[in-house]
Amino acid sequence: MRPPRTEASPGPRVRQPFSGPQRFLLAGSFLITLGSFAVLPYMSVLLHQRLGIGLGTVGLVLAVASLIQFAGGVVAGPVVTRIGLRRAMLLALTLRTAGFAAFVPGLTSPVLSVGALLLVSAGAALYLPANKAYLVEGTPEADRPRLLSASSSAFNAGMALGPPAAAPLVMGSPGVLFACVTGLFALIGAGHALLPHGVPDRPPGDAEPTTAEARDTGERASGLSPFLVSVLSVYAFMFFQHYLALYAVPRTSAAFYGAVLTGYAALLVVAQPLLAERVAALSYPAALRWGFGAMAAGMAAIGAGGHAGIAVGGALLCLGEIVLFLKNDLEALARSTAAPASVFGRQRLAAGIGAFASGVVGGQLYGAAQAAGSARGFWAVVCLQCLVLPAALLLRRRTARGRAGPRAESV
Repeated sequence: MRPPRTEASPGPRVRQPFSGPQRFLLAGSFLITLGSFAVLPYMSVLLHQRLGIGLGTVGLVLAVASLIQFAGGVVAGPVVTRIGLRRAMLLALTLRTAGFAAFVPGLTSPVLSVGALLLVSAGAALYLPANKAYLVEGTPEADRPRLLSASSSAFNAGMALGPPAAAPLVMGSPGVLFACVTGLFALIGAGHALLPHGVPDRPPGDAEPTTAEARDTGERASGLSPFLVSVLSVYAFMFFQHYLALYAVPRTSAAFYGAVLTGYAALLVVAQPLLAERVAALSYPAALRWGFGAMAAGMAAIGAGGHAGIAVGGALLCLGEIVLFLKNDLEALARSTAAPASVFGRQRLAAGIGAFASGVVGGQLYGAAQAAGSARGFWAVVCLQCLVLPAALLLRRRTARGRAGPRAESV
């Protein structure tokens, strides 16, 4: 006979279902990304081929737009503090809706098109930190991994489906495409206007210790900065994003490369929610070892070449992304006393710095590897970086703890 449950053995924690506002935001995240990626991946083609803007100018415009989208996330905290989460999301969606609407007459005006793109980027910079903050604000820390992983899956599903959905219209009838995207964003914005002003209502949670309370104090002062780890995580990962096409298409085919990207997106959408609680349970040093280790193995597999190597490498990179990106956000939230919108804004800035550095360094590395007649050497060097980076971070952690030890003993 099973013994009666006592206060000392409360049994497994019951998961609380997502609230109505949270479910709406998750669905909205998918639709927003679907609409955005129906347009944004084709911007270089539209600006250059349809409007006749030179490639150098196109590159500069896209670089500025990316900088606004990532670095602009740091303004989310002050804006949310002043006007609140719901109004911040509404402001962001208003900017994006106006930007997509301006593309319709802007298809014959380079100046209007560039201005429209910058409006869309500014809206994106504000929306994502506010969206994530609304999702997690007021929720138990134990529920955050499920929410953030579900949010990431929604965004990635939209990213995967947006470009093929827009392909039939993007060159032949771009005005129709932009009008449809504008209408979609207007509807989503109207839905956001109905959200509660405060945080979503949730049933009262169990009075169990949060992850932050249960974690050893020494580990929380481990010297591992989530901002720095995020910069390096995105830096390492973006070599795969930026340069896989250059390597894979000549050695396989464009169709196979497209299939790898589709499979990658599908695996990310499905696997991240399934692994969320396991990732949350890892210590930060263990997450670094698993995440960077998976990336290193993935880069090595891609360097081995062939269809199998590239496919396996993509799957391993997906695992590395799931572990590192989710854990970095969770640790940033747990270690900061700032509002969640400010935390997520800083994480966006870290991602922008990492992506920029990867683009600069990767171009030089890949060019040198091609000049040496061995593109595989590029992946070997990147693999080595994925092994060195966590080792350097963990060495920095041990050094920081060693310096803190004597001071703690003397108190």
